[in-house]
Amino acid sequence: MADAFSSSSETVIQRQVDVQNARSTPLEKLDEFYQIQKTCDFVRQNDFRKVALQFPDELLHDSTAIAAEIERITQAKLFILGDTSYGSCCVDEVAAEHVGADCLVHYGRACLSPSKRLPLMYVFEKASIDLDKCNSAFRELYTDTEAHILILYDVRYTHSIDNLVSLLCEDYPNVVSSQLVVEGEQCYSHGQSKKEPDSAVDKPCIHFGRQLSLKSGLSIEDYNMFFVGQDGATLRNFMMTWNRCSFSSFDPETSTGRAESAGINRALMKRFYAIERAKDANVVGILVGTLGVANYLTIIQQLKDAIRSAGKKSYVFAMGKLNVPKLANFLEIDIFVLISCPENALLDSSEFYRPVVTPFEMEVACNRNREWSAQYVTDFRHLLPGGPNYVPLPKELEECDETDVSLITGAMRSYKLDCDLAESSNSSSLVLRNHTLTVANSNSAASFLATRSWRGLEQKLGETPVGKAVEGRRGIAIAYEEEGG
Repeated sequence: MADAFSSSSETVIQRQVDVQNARSTPLEKLDEFYQIQKTCDFVRQNDFRKVALQFPDELLHDSTAIAAEIERITQAKLFILGDTSYGSCCVDEVAAEHVGADCLVHYGRACLSPSKRLPLMYVFEKASIDLDKCNSAFRELYTDTEAHILILYDVRYTHSIDNLVSLLCEDYPNVVSSQLVVEGEQCYSHGQSKKEPDSAVDKPCIHFGRQLSLKSGLSIEDYNMFFVGQDGATLRNFMMTWNRCSFSSFDPETSTGRAESAGINRALMKRFYAIERAKDANVVGILVGTLGVANYLTIIQQLKDAIRSAGKKSYVFAMGKLNVPKLANFLEIDIFVLISCPENALLDSSEFYRPVVTPFEMEVACNRNREWSAQYVTDFRHLLPGGPNYVPLPKELEECDETDVSLITGAMRSYKLDCDLAESSNSSSLVLRNHTLTVANSNSAASFLATRSWRGLEQKLGETPVGKAVEGRRGIAIAYEEEGG
């Protein structure tokens, strides 16, 4: 270690560092795990010449071997997409377009949010599962064999669900399994095939890329949910959306089952608190957390309209993956709303300086026609016109002459002044309130910047003398060439 810091810049650059490689899948099992032959058929049948392969971090150790095999069979040019712009569960079409790809193949865990830019194929990793232990855990959790139970699962366990249902259906006649459905005319998946519902099943509905075929006359609230997979974003998304249902899960990595519904009410109350914070906010930051999910531009515009109608200011931010330091640069923002896929919508913002809410929560705060209820929406597409949870904004501005009390500060909130400001497009305006004229500055960010003691680097254009260019230091910071020793 001491030699590294005392060496010259050239030796540091050339020094080899030992890196422990992740365990790779044996070559003879690559096709079984990653369906290489089916992927090649997809490429050749559509005559794609440039193919982008998107891998999550945990599967990158197999990426080069997979790409080499596909390239050998199809003669297409392959590009490996590693670090994604947002979340690995979403399709990174922007990165694929940067390399001019004709199509994209997505590997591993996926949120199945619809995309429209490029032809897309999903390849789900075949994660291992002990079906006998899963069967035993299911029977311990559900002693009533007549109960209506819906089986949900992480996409990595798609290959095993049919066999699990076969083990259960003889003793549990009311067990129903969800089926994966990839939405979009240009989307393909190789995994579980869709099954036609029988005569005793209603027309199936699709939620989060899963087709739910429920028994005739029953609603989803009449079912118990059994989830196969790890505790994470997928399970939390299901539990928040269907919060009236009882959930249990089986973790294939630990081969253990457990009841999951104990803390859902506490989680809902935390989300309700976030809505109250959104109602108190004056300046809202709209975070673009996806560039691939269909209709993301439409929900941004709808949120801007709702925020404006509530008399608040909004600013749009596109900054890739979120972290605390990034958002801390914008202290003038009172609250952020994240536009993302359903699985990434429920961001834990406890470490952030400002709360981060979902589009549904922001609409509850700004749209007085929408009320908080037990129904929770994580898919922003359901909030758009034509969606099952769409609620239009009030048509008459006079309807917003209302007041309420903040449950956080205890202060009165009035919508009268805010609505007047919402109609104004000027930087400042005279507002009549209680027969008194006041000047309202609508540029909240500029006002906040004016009060800061430090405003960033000053350009001082025209004040800095011009100097001749001189040669600077050469080398790297720990050993510049002119320093010696």
